[in-house]
Amino acid sequence: MALSIAGKSAIVTGAGSGINLAFARALLHKGCNVVFADLKLRPEAQELVSNHSRGSQSPAKAVFQQTDVANWDHLERMFHVAKKEFGGVDIVCPGAGIFEPPSSNFWYPPGSEESTDQSAYATLSINLTHPIRTTQLAISHFLSARPSASSLLSSSPTETPTPTKAIIHISSIAAQVTPLMTPIYTASKHAISGFVRSLGPLERRLGIRVAAVAPGLIKTPLWTDNPRVLRMLTSEDVWIEPEEVAEVMIALAEGGEVEVLEQGGKEGTRLVKVEGGMILEVGKGRVRVVNPFMDPGPSGNGNTVRGMAQLEEELYNNLLQVGTWGLPEK
Repeated sequence: MALSIAGKSAIVTGAGSGINLAFARALLHKGCNVVFADLKLRPEAQELVSNHSRGSQSPAKAVFQQTDVANWDHLERMFHVAKKEFGGVDIVCPGAGIFEPPSSNFWYPPGSEESTDQSAYATLSINLTHPIRTTQLAISHFLSARPSASSLLSSSPTETPTPTKAIIHISSIAAQVTPLMTPIYTASKHAISGFVRSLGPLERRLGIRVAAVAPGLIKTPLWTDNPRVLRMLTSEDVWIEPEEVAEVMIALAEGGEVEVLEQGGKEGTRLVKVEGGMILEVGKGRVRVVNPFMDPGPSGNGNTVRGMAQLEEELYNNLLQVGTWGLPEK
């Protein structure tokens, strides 16, 4: 069933740039208020928030809440801000993430010059723990805001309530493959896909839809501002614009039907019903349902990183030269 976005309110972590900024912009365009939860805003995000401030003529409003998603107190504060500014929250996107930078990277272990990890891997704290904790908080706020929450909890499994809330996660095509260069990032995205599927049944019983997109190669600062990861690409690799991903995220939040590729190698597209636990791969000009079993994996434009093999060879050479790799310096 469809969820009307107009007049609703959302929290989007990582909304200062990239996919999450594109999603926040799309929500505002649909008439949905948005809490931009991020450490800072890029100039284009700051302009968007200013254009949708309390004093603006825009029907949908935006507010920036400085947020370190690795800090659980900051995550709780996002929801308090949404309640204070907009009366509550209906859509949550814990989308902030990092692409295994040298500061938190399996191949730069704690104790190395590059790493800043101490008692935890920042990549996991940001990419995995923060989405899980934010989802816990979202469900808690969703249920506590409903006067009929207790009746929903005891409703019949055969009765499907109209979806009134949505939690949209960002997985990745890395959740379907196993690139050697980014094992922690890859593990975090495999985990997100499993987490989303585990919570799929909430829609049928509580009207809370938990779903995810699995984007390919997205033209965002996570890639474009990082010369190290840009070396993974060749001239044959194709960028996907963040707005293309945001459009699919809107479809997941709204519900209804979405156009996806046919299965089994068939040509053409088909319409499928959006439902909890769904994961949609987003390539260049194409959307595909990621199946939990016997999935063929990503393919097509926007889903390739052809320069990875060269970097893997460099990695092997480095490992062979450092006999104490992985051990902290004394």
